[in-house]
Amino acid sequence: MPIATPEVYAEMLDRAKAGGFAYPAINVTSSQTLNAALRGFAEAESDGIVQVSTGGAEFLSGTTVKDMVTGATALAEYARVVAAKYPVTVALHTDHCPKDKLDGYMRPLVDISLERVSKGLDPLFQSHMWDGSAVPLEENLEIAKELLDKCAKARIIMEMEIGVVGGEEDGVVGEINEKLYTTPEDALATAEALGIGERGRYLLAATFGNVHGVYKPGHVKLRPSVLKEIQEAVGAKYGKDKPFDLVFHGGSGSLLEEIHEAISYGVVKMNVDTDTQYAFTRPIADHMFRNYDGVLKVDGDVGNKKAYDPRSYGKAAETGMAARVAEACQNLKSAGTKIS
Repeated sequence: MPIATPEVYAEMLDRAKAGGFAYPAINVTSSQTLNAALRGFAEAESDGIVQVSTGGAEFLSGTTVKDMVTGATALAEYARVVAAKYPVTVALHTDHCPKDKLDGYMRPLVDISLERVSKGLDPLFQSHMWDGSAVPLEENLEIAKELLDKCAKARIIMEMEIGVVGGEEDGVVGEINEKLYTTPEDALATAEALGIGERGRYLLAATFGNVHGVYKPGHVKLRPSVLKEIQEAVGAKYGKDKPFDLVFHGGSGSLLEEIHEAISYGVVKMNVDTDTQYAFTRPIADHMFRNYDGVLKVDGDVGNKKAYDPRSYGKAAETGMAARVAEACQNLKSAGTKIS
């Protein structure tokens, strides 16, 4: 099935929330990691989300071009062709976009979608993330209001973050402090500024101890109950059960029971990057060590073309990452829930 339409994407998120599951949102940096994500979703019979960060988009454009919009556009167009061959529905999303990259990434991509929609086409991406975690909440919400209005006109769902995800991703560093835990007051201010869907649908990345990257259990204390408190506080004011569609960032190393608890409070999307990066690279390392004399022309020898052909280790990498994507679908309970 082709990439999700705006209507189908909304249905996907509604089904996840009502059904008590969440979609893995898999970060990709190449056509091959995209293919691995699609394969993993198909093997798990799960719909899903494929996303690209600012750094991933820059990489996709070529290491000398380094243009985020070019890379993201190329990925979206390629995905439209290959995803049509898989029996699952996939939404395209752009990951963390901080303030200093809005004009070079998110805003131009939304403009492309506005132009597409004016011609009767679907938007280029189904959702975009504005990451205002590094600025004061008031400024975060002011920028979010402007972006939400523009996204709504482009038939795009916006994602935003309140609180701070710790660790580092694409050069954006989040300190590990009390800001790792979003407060009910933050959530109430968000609902006051943006509404709860009537001004445009948005996803909310509220933080509850999340950290990007790899960390050992116990390094940071996850408190999924923070999400429950947020939903109850805003729900009580607006008379709506679980008013926010929540996103779980920085989940590497999380216990399965913590993931399931977060889903029970309204998480519909969980970002997966660190674990799938390793799952992709590990088989390549194995291939190189096992075929050392073949991938290198050692001591003037000719090597083994079959060993250094990128397809030989690329197939193993795709298989490894696809298996980890399918595992994520099982963990998030989206396996077997595909729409088509």
